[in-house]
Amino acid sequence: MPPTVKVANGVLTDPQGLTLYTFDRDTASSGKSVCNGACATNWPPLLAEPGRTASGDYSIITRDDGARQYAYKGKPLYRFAKDAKAGDRAGDNLNNVWHVAKP
Repeated sequence: MPPTVKVANGVLTDPQGLTLYTFDRDTASSGKSVCNGACATNWPPLLAEPGRTASGDYSIITRDDGARQYAYKGKPLYRFAKDAKAGDRAGDNLNNVWHVAKP
C-alpha cells in the first residue's frame, strides 16, 4: 500500500483515517480522473507526492492539472469534503455514484 493509504473498519482511508472513495464515472485503468474543478473541491483527490511510486493493486494517474493521484485497482481515490473525522462515511452511495473504497 502507498504510505498514504491505510485500512480501517473494512475500508481504505488516508493517514488521518478519513474514508477514501471511488467514483463510478471514472473508467477503471483509463489513467484519468473525470472529477476536476468544482468536483475536486467537494471530492479532493488523494495526491501522490513527487517521487512516490505505487505497486500491486495501487497505481498513480496524472490529473488534468498535472497533479499525481493514487488509484486502487485502476480507480482514482478521493476524500469527501463533508467527512469531518476519522470513520465518517457521509459520501458513501452519494448520488449512487460515489462509494467507499474497499480492499
